[in-house]
Amino acid sequence: MKFAADVELNTTFCGIEIPNPFLLSSAPPTGTGDMIKEAFKAGWGGAVTKTLAMDKDIGPNVTPRLHSLSFPGKSDEPKKLYGLENIELITDRKLDSWLREIESVVKDYPDRLLIASIMAGGDDMESWQHLAKACEDAGAKMLELNFSCPHGMPEKGMGAAIGQNPGICRKATEWVKSACSIPVIPKMTPNVTDISVPANASIEGGADAISAINTVGAVMGVDLQTLNPFPDVGGYSTPGGYSGPAIKPIGLKAVSSLFNSINVPISGIGGIENWRDAAEYILLGACNVQLCTAVMFQGFGIIDELCDGLTGFMEEHDFGQIDDFIGISARKITDHNRLSRDIKKISSVNRETCVKCDLCYISCRDAGYQAISVGEDRFPVIDREKCTGCSLCAQVCPVWDCVQLVAV
Repeated sequence: MKFAADVELNTTFCGIEIPNPFLLSSAPPTGTGDMIKEAFKAGWGGAVTKTLAMDKDIGPNVTPRLHSLSFPGKSDEPKKLYGLENIELITDRKLDSWLREIESVVKDYPDRLLIASIMAGGDDMESWQHLAKACEDAGAKMLELNFSCPHGMPEKGMGAAIGQNPGICRKATEWVKSACSIPVIPKMTPNVTDISVPANASIEGGADAISAINTVGAVMGVDLQTLNPFPDVGGYSTPGGYSGPAIKPIGLKAVSSLFNSINVPISGIGGIENWRDAAEYILLGACNVQLCTAVMFQGFGIIDELCDGLTGFMEEHDFGQIDDFIGISARKITDHNRLSRDIKKISSVNRETCVKCDLCYISCRDAGYQAISVGEDRFPVIDREKCTGCSLCAQVCPVWDCVQLVAV
């Protein structure tokens, strides 16, 4: 990795310095201490362990437990994965094994941020406090509280069952804070009406930061031959957690909402696939970002592209450090009634790049303002009086920058 001399990727999180803002989120890529060591060797700034629990709360996984969505979705064309459903549970490994591995990782990589993810029931103070103290004693530098797993655990009063109840969020955070001295970071679920409500309740309980978001609750589809839902576990399935590039807009909305409503740092999660996604999360309020599905698709080696790309972005905009652009774009998110009604733009089509596919004409005719007609040469013609600048034609056009909005 080559970095410009005047750009610093190293940053701090809850007072702890890390070499770059890229962390692995709590998920299959952090399923063992050895995997985390390989990630740190590759250059990741930090990692959150797969969620630990008391041995009594650990259960076996089912097979299969993943299902993906892809473009174009046809069996005779290459797949481009954009979404992944996961019904895998928290760790299936004993707590004692994890504690030894945490100690080993911290010993071998003292300059990296190792965060232990923990989970217990919403009424189980003893387990929350035992897990917190044990992980701190093993050397974990922070704790992430899993208030957000959407599958497998809520029916036991764990995971999203906590994150959807602000009172329990506050109480569980208080329990953990009273049992340890390291920073505590509740992880929020997007499967709520207003994510700021449980986040603020957690902060009232003493949270030092917030991480958001966990996966989005989803049912991925149905096999139209067998009529069984995906992933098919003996003919049955269950709603799972949806991740990947498709959920990025949901994560960005959550992070920007939190930035504008809370006063603690935010670790951004959700659909981050490349440095551009990471830059967007930071611009909308995150001080660092966590990745999972991109690593499951591409491996630990993507850290080089992430660091190089973000460095180039920072150079281009004269940002010397991460703090220089945290939340810049979040401050531009406002209420709909405050948006200007004085700006007037209409569509313009580039004759040189138009492929005359008729998509802009069809979409405007059937779902727009009937402002596009087709000339004798099949080139789209814009009716300047009818066009309202909705941009539907630009969205459906298959050619980049062929249709653009221009000021009237």
